[in-house]
Amino acid sequence: MKYEITLIKSINGAKPNQIKTAKALGLKKLGDTVVKEENEAIRGMIITIAHLVKVVEK
Repeated sequence: MKYEITLIKSINGAKPNQIKTAKALGLKKLGDTVVKEENEAIRGMIITIAHLVKVVEK
């Protein structure tokens, strides 16, 4: 299974670890979308920035 992750809120003002997590996923600006394979690391990253992203299972 894959996750389609879209940044829906700005990372400006977010905690430093949340900013690093978003950038590690490849999300740099509002509206950016990436598709990532499901695994524990990706799920943990999504949980860290859940309030900033929209996730759709593919």
